[in-house]
Amino acid sequence: MRGAHRIIVESRKVKYDFVVKRNITILTGNSGSGKTVLIDLIRDYRRYGADSGVFVSCDCECRTIDNEDWKRQIEEISSSIIFIDEGNRFLFSKEFAGVVQKSDNYFVIATREKLPMLPYSVNEIYGFRKSGKFHEAKQKYNEIYHIYGELTEEGNVDPEYVITEDSNSGYDFFSELSKVKAIPCVSAKGKSNIIRTLQANQNDSKIKLVIVDGAAFGSEMKEVMEYVNVFENVVLYAPESFEWLLLASNVISDKEITDILKKPENYIESKEYVSWERFFTEVLTNKTQNNSVWAYSKRKLPKVYLSSKVVNAVQKVMKKINWKERR
Repeated sequence: MRGAHRIIVESRKVKYDFVVKRNITILTGNSGSGKTVLIDLIRDYRRYGADSGVFVSCDCECRTIDNEDWKRQIEEISSSIIFIDEGNRFLFSKEFAGVVQKSDNYFVIATREKLPMLPYSVNEIYGFRKSGKFHEAKQKYNEIYHIYGELTEEGNVDPEYVITEDSNSGYDFFSELSKVKAIPCVSAKGKSNIIRTLQANQNDSKIKLVIVDGAAFGSEMKEVMEYVNVFENVVLYAPESFEWLLLASNVISDKEITDILKKPENYIESKEYVSWERFFTEVLTNKTQNNSVWAYSKRKLPKVYLSSKVVNAVQKVMKKINWKERR
């Protein structure tokens, strides 16, 4: 399953109107915010149709499942959007994560807890706001968060210390950038180690820039944001992935890449790619594999990607971050 799908769920009292475009979408918010109401409305529509008083509009089927025989239900459903309410303990299991990875369905999961087994995007975590008498899904986490409040387009982040989630090619690149700026760069060696790495340098007042792969960082977002909201010298930057940054910089000139980046959801088959990070890695690898100089390796970054041409191009994509040498 691929593409963006608009979902409208409406009853006499409430209306939901939102779009899902990845295999995993998270709905979060306090009790009573509207998550369960949405799922209950879809369940009622499936059971009673028009007699339910509910209207559901989508270009594919919207289904609900619960604890009872959940695995069989998912395996029997195809090319649909499956809604699952919080409270189902299977959500936290490796088995569920494995089923999701092999499924050609999209999943919309209502939860206030992190789901560490699932690689979901920070850009697909939604809360709810009240707008008149209707509830609407609203994106909760954006690409970049600055603890000082809103970061305007004119504003810059001037890091004095860099922490990367990546320990391979991404770290190689940002480590080189940090050398030019004459600032330290360390790897957290995994997304679950970000807070531990920050705590190890907690007494350092330097402005810390934390760079993560946003496409699969969603499960860590709540805890990390609680931390950065306490410490005012921490900035989180979460592009899709390091490979996405390289593709978006246009250093690999290719029309198909340009088309893909405009609407990735139209190219990414959910059954093949559990996260967009994997897709962008495969695109970059495939587009460069026949060139001995540019052949991309996630494990070790080829030297050409540290050239001034590539570095300058990526810096332009990261326009809110100042990589110029400090004076």
